Amino acid sequence: MSKALDGVRILDFTHVQSGPTCTQLLAWFGADVIKVERAGAGDITREQLRDIPDVDSLYFTMLNHNKRSVTIDTKNPEGKLVLEALIQKCDVLVENFAPGALDRMGFTWERIQELNPRMIVASVKGFGPGPYEDCKVYENVAQCAGGAASTTGFDDGPPVVSGAQIGDSGTGLHLALGIVTALYQRTQTGRGQKVLAAMQDGVLNLCRVKLRDQQRLERTGTMKEYPQYPNGTFGEAVPRAGNASGGGQPGWILKCKGWETDPNAYIYFITQAPVWAKICNVIGKEEWATDPNYATPAARLPHLKDIFAEIERWTMTKTKFEAMQILNKYDIPCGPILSMKEIAEEPSLRKTGTIVEVDHPTRGKYLTVGNPIKLSDSPTEVKRSPLLGEHTDEVMTELGYSPEQISALRTAGAI
Repeated sequence: MSKALDGVRILDFTHVQSGPTCTQLLAWFGADVIKVERAGAGDITREQLRDIPDVDSLYFTMLNHNKRSVTIDTKNPEGKLVLEALIQKCDVLVENFAPGALDRMGFTWERIQELNPRMIVASVKGFGPGPYEDCKVYENVAQCAGGAASTTGFDDGPPVVSGAQIGDSGTGLHLALGIVTALYQRTQTGRGQKVLAAMQDGVLNLCRVKLRDQQRLERTGTMKEYPQYPNGTFGEAVPRAGNASGGGQPGWILKCKGWETDPNAYIYFITQAPVWAKICNVIGKEEWATDPNYATPAARLPHLKDIFAEIERWTMTKTKFEAMQILNKYDIPCGPILSMKEIAEEPSLRKTGTIVEVDHPTRGKYLTVGNPIKLSDSPTEVKRSPLLGEHTDEVMTELGYSPEQISALRTAGAI
């Protein structure tokens, strides 16, 4: 069966997380991703957070599946010629260098267009055009600059960053969409273009409900679904809302049986309006279904803390899985707080390819995330990450270099 991106060749100049997330996703969809690395060192994540000495780290292997690795010295004149040949043969160049790095290498947009007018140049940067566009940005900086941290955590504590990598991996996902869109437009125009995904922009895109709430707050001075209502005070900016749902249906994280010793013995519970009567019956508060103080969503808002406290008295008598099984019988929205250990061991995630076991020649077997996007006509096969420079000779041969030329380039230090 063919893959969705068969025939698309990606020149991958990315490193660490944001760029590799993007190019790995494209590789899973069938693109030929050629990862360009420094000889002897490679992507810095090959050696970061190692758990096995002198072996590619999980940080690297879990972000670079299905790719080919070549090592080129781009500062070597002959190495630069090799890179020019790759640009002429590829469809997309993806980079997440510091601002201006590609230009300093001699590969400005104009030069790339001279070599290949169909080339799409896709970039991850920390900020878009503006006062901070030359600043380096990492995951937590992006979360802070994009509005996520200021709206995460509890109101009586400091801003908190998310465990989800919404700055790096989130921006990589945005960039992948931009690349596929540009490839589609190229079929109409025949021209390449620049694609930019700024990390601040990507985080903000994922925080749009908080921008919504900022405007509501400015207009009304309060937001009734926030835990600060009715007894707290609202300032000029959207406050941290703890575990409030952020939507029209109030929700909260509640303790379950065993919470005293298990830090993840919790469940997320949503008091959805259409099933309110069922909630009342399950927790033994049938009278709330008709009590004017609780019967309607608007009436319940001032009492949410008391309501969730009463629901928690019920959830504390059940494990999170027992509670979920009971609540789902009545279509009451909920979800267990799953630890990474529980997720890694969940059979259904293995069956769907969301969690995959991969065998590596030096590391051995390890778990990784699979493709989160499933296409019926383009199934994903997760292949191991490449060893440093593993495919240099193979790619050079495809570019038309003879064995003698490849040997000479290696002697010259160009590859």
